[in-house]
Amino acid sequence: MPRDNMASLIQRVARQARITFRSPAGPAFGENLHRLQQLLDEVRAEDLHLAPRGPSAAAVAAGGGPPWAGVVPPVSYMHICETESFSMGVFLLRSGACIPLHDHPGMNGMLKVLYGTLRIACMDTLPAGAAAAPPLPAAGSGPCLRALFRSRQHYTPASPPCLLSPHTDNLHQIDAVDGPAAFLDILAPPYDPQHGRDCHYYRLLEGPPAGAEPPALPREVWLVETPQAADFWCGGEPYPGPRV
Repeated sequence: MPRDNMASLIQRVARQARITFRSPAGPAFGENLHRLQQLLDEVRAEDLHLAPRGPSAAAVAAGGGPPWAGVVPPVSYMHICETESFSMGVFLLRSGACIPLHDHPGMNGMLKVLYGTLRIACMDTLPAGAAAAPPLPAAGSGPCLRALFRSRQHYTPASPPCLLSPHTDNLHQIDAVDGPAAFLDILAPPYDPQHGRDCHYYRLLEGPPAGAEPPALPREVWLVETPQAADFWCGGEPYPGPRV
């Protein structure tokens, strides 16, 4: 089937995102979300005028990152559009870069790899009083959070979008493996600290490994909230693709 022009595709993604997330509690939400997932799965790097590369040395530090001129950030962000109900943009990661484990309070999200390979670890928060809690490792780092470590998977441009909801896979860590990577990101609603949607970072607390193989998933774990890592910041770059 012939593809529509590239501008039409990303505009249709934005239009469907607006329809989907204006009524996330409505009866048609599931159907609209599926349609958005189908459209997002069609997007390729060339649709957004992107070629495989890492963040640019010209990226301007954003979000409180160190404003060191000429220093290539580990991650940069290309803003596409934002409304009250959703935001959309592209994250570019240099080879080996990591977006640390973080949450999306009360938010839905969709992530589509445009180039490269990402390893994405997904977790759910668990109520503090849930049964069969694992032993708490000695941390000494402050309050701890119980979580279900659900999955750790590799995603490529051939993979379907990675989805998160307010209750499922809401915490995740994203690593670029075997080269630079980029992904199209939709968050609904956008981060907004004034409305309780601030980003929090976490560290996984693990006891000594029981063997050479990593423990099987899913499994319950403990997390501790941490400040943003000193070696992680996000620069800003112009979005080169079709206007939305």
